[in-house]
Amino acid sequence: MATGIYVVGLGVSHEADLSPEALQVLQQVDLVVGSERQLATLVSLLPVGKATLLLPKLEALQELIDESLAANRSVMILASGDPLFYGIGRWFSRHFSAEQLTFYPAVSSLQVACHRLGIALQDVEVLSLHGRPLLKLRTRLRQHQPLLILTDAHSTPTALAQECIACGFVDAKVTVCEALGYPNEKIRGFTAQELVSESCQIEFDPLHVSLLEPGCNRGFLPEFPGIPDQHFVTDKVGAGRGMLTKREVRLSILSQLQVAKGECVWDIGAGCGGVSVELAYWNPNSPIYAIEHHADRLGCLEQNRQRFGVVSNLSIVEGRAPQALTGLPVPDKVFIGGSGGELPALLSHVWTLLPVGGVLLCSAVTEASKHHLYQFYETRLGSADSHYETLQVAVSHGNSLAGQVMYRPSLPVTLYVFKKESR
Repeated sequence: MATGIYVVGLGVSHEADLSPEALQVLQQVDLVVGSERQLATLVSLLPVGKATLLLPKLEALQELIDESLAANRSVMILASGDPLFYGIGRWFSRHFSAEQLTFYPAVSSLQVACHRLGIALQDVEVLSLHGRPLLKLRTRLRQHQPLLILTDAHSTPTALAQECIACGFVDAKVTVCEALGYPNEKIRGFTAQELVSESCQIEFDPLHVSLLEPGCNRGFLPEFPGIPDQHFVTDKVGAGRGMLTKREVRLSILSQLQVAKGECVWDIGAGCGGVSVELAYWNPNSPIYAIEHHADRLGCLEQNRQRFGVVSNLSIVEGRAPQALTGLPVPDKVFIGGSGGELPALLSHVWTLLPVGGVLLCSAVTEASKHHLYQFYETRLGSADSHYETLQVAVSHGNSLAGQVMYRPSLPVTLYVFKKESR
């Protein structure tokens, strides 16, 4: 058989359900690698004397495969269901070339769960919490949007219920599909309140998929960009007070940055995290770096990072810019909301780092900061190396005085946006 890596989905059953092509691979391949459970499903199909190996950690697996390929030996890797849908196939695609790989998909546990429950797969969102922080669930909770969740020991049905209630989804329901395709298959439904009750002593099979139906959103998690200021933890007493970019200005910043998938963003002078949290929340595939030096604000920033579940893609960098920027990945886009008196040097430093097409967005309230930004604007104008735009956001909030509506103006915020067009 040709040297290569053959990644084979086993289906959802206590006995492997292989296609004729996958069966042929099993007969001819030099080595079969899988977990103990996966190998057990192949007992009746394995040829006598076929070499098998328990799946090692990924680092050791890569070494094993490299050695096998170098020795012109073919390797079959067992996978559960569809290897390229929240399976091990993605790891293989990242570490080996397409010429070395052949995939044989089977029905996944997610598909089977939908069929057991009579729901269309396209009507649910899929989330994997397997090997991922439980708090990531908070970034995907939306009112009345069902979630089909792959879990691990840290994201049990009870843990999911606790998260829902903590975030205000108190009417959430969890349907647990256990041991799908096995003789002990079981499907049970619970309310979140039932799962977190002291009397609940239910144990679940480790092999399960959970359908989470969140219900109404009565908490602080957003449904749309523009998180209300009062939902953030800040360094001042009073809802929405403190070092926090206010919602109306924040929405303008999000709109001007237009962060695309995978783009790296710096939020310099992040304060309590209004901008960086929203950037991370709505752009889960983009690395966001929040740079801040003030101890109290750093504490609030970390609390907001966890509160909104953006623990996977929001990194907090303690220190003053530009010194604290050393060692960070080169940014595609940068927002400067605070500079600690270092704005001229910071503007020059960041502009040098930005690639062509990169965006630098700065905000200013004081006249000194506005002056520095205007000087930088004139420099860019003279260099003809950028497309620029500037605007001022002035907001007045209405409240009641003596039974009448009146508007109190906030300090206007000036925004400068520079898009780099050449070096």
